Amino acid sequence: MPESWVNLAERIGTDLHVDLSGPGSRRAVLIRALRDAVREGRLPPGTRLPPYRSLAADLGLARNTVADAYAELVAEGWLTARQGSGTRVAERAAPPKRPRLPKPAPAKPAAPAYNLLQGTPDASSFPRTAWLSAARRALGAAPNEAFGPGDPRGRIELRRALADYLTRARGVRVDPERIVVCSGFAHALRLLFGGGVLRGPFAVESYGLGFHREILAGSGVRTVPLGLDEQGARVEELTEGSRGRETGPRVRGVLLTPAHQFPTGGPLHPSRRAAAVDWARSHGGLILEDDYDGEFRYDREPVGAVQGLDPERVVYLGSVSKSLSPAVRIGWMVLPEHLVPDVLAAKGEREAWASVLDQLTLADFIASGQYDRHIRRMRQRYRSRRDRLVTALAERAPHITATGIAAGLHAVLRLPPGTEASVVKAAAWQGIALEGLAQFRHPEATMAATDGLVVGYSTPSEHAYGAAVDALCRALPPDERGYPTDGRVRPSAAARPHAT
Repeated sequence: MPESWVNLAERIGTDLHVDLSGPGSRRAVLIRALRDAVREGRLPPGTRLPPYRSLAADLGLARNTVADAYAELVAEGWLTARQGSGTRVAERAAPPKRPRLPKPAPAKPAAPAYNLLQGTPDASSFPRTAWLSAARRALGAAPNEAFGPGDPRGRIELRRALADYLTRARGVRVDPERIVVCSGFAHALRLLFGGGVLRGPFAVESYGLGFHREILAGSGVRTVPLGLDEQGARVEELTEGSRGRETGPRVRGVLLTPAHQFPTGGPLHPSRRAAAVDWARSHGGLILEDDYDGEFRYDREPVGAVQGLDPERVVYLGSVSKSLSPAVRIGWMVLPEHLVPDVLAAKGEREAWASVLDQLTLADFIASGQYDRHIRRMRQRYRSRRDRLVTALAERAPHITATGIAAGLHAVLRLPPGTEASVVKAAAWQGIALEGLAQFRHPEATMAATDGLVVGYSTPSEHAYGAAVDALCRALPPDERGYPTDGRVRPSAAARPHAT
């Protein structure tokens, strides 16, 4: 029985396409096709070709045509034929043509030596061993149906684990049936606004992540900036806008970072938390609570979730992008009951976003206590880094005030007015990647602008952190009394930055 082309591919270790198109006899076309395959390296030296009877059957050619082609290529030195070993590509067949390489792309700028961008945990601290153990346990215990299309809510194992954890650690009032798993905060916003679940206008804090505003704008939702002060977002402006005063249009909801305002760093004052919920109740509004790094606190008591004050008026949003890694594409929404059907309709009939296997692993990771242990370990590590940054500033740049350092993964360094752009440029010259406050300001914000740097102290690896802080201090402007930022300051000038 002739050998099939599939079996041939398995035996010679490659799939070979033989193009029999082109001018000439079938014999000439086959010779040219096999010669090209050898020349181009698709048939490496030593590769055994199929018997001519099998190849003739697969290609629809006469046996003599294939036999004559083999004989011609043997005579030319492309193939060898020995009794008992079949026909093979010659070891010294003509070398393959060098492929025409594309023109080299323009050289990319060198990567910064020190990454002090906010928002990313230390990748070297990912709990690989514990995560692998959780994955093994989860896969071993998973029912067969877990490997199907998936529930759009997310795996029930993860939703139960999240419900227990969020109730215990963040004060969230939650039932697993009200949790919808997503791939992160941005995905949640796209489901809520792009899916038509929520409509605008929506209020946002005057300083925040620009891509959040862009997602809303891309869904046709106007964002209205709220002022900020030392007590957090000025939520009284919600009431002013809702009454149609000149201070702003009526808004349907507000996006807040109440545990740790991003990027300025302070918590929302308790009276304002209550006021925001009162506004939502009295005006039929909705609060989106972004709890992006609520686990990391150092010098203050835990701040519970606003959602705990009224679960029917707050959508609680979280993820593991800061606590574990952005590579684990898992986030969650804790929804008011009336929004669950609409969000599920927007998401679709199956889980197409967050890996079901990662969901099962995270569920075990949380339920086994490994997540809590990881958070405690990283809280200590990040606090140590925060302290090293604060100490370096006190010694080398006592005129620079650091704020927002009682919690989170970044600090804001307040700069003299008018210096932010030049300091960001100076930092780039020192090989530092960081961002200025202006980058996070809402384009329609009316509150006074503040010059500052947003310094992420969680991103660098441990061995690079000290050098990164040294480079940062060199980039800071000298104080107005003329003392340099190179460590040669008088001891009496040092002052511990203010923590909020």
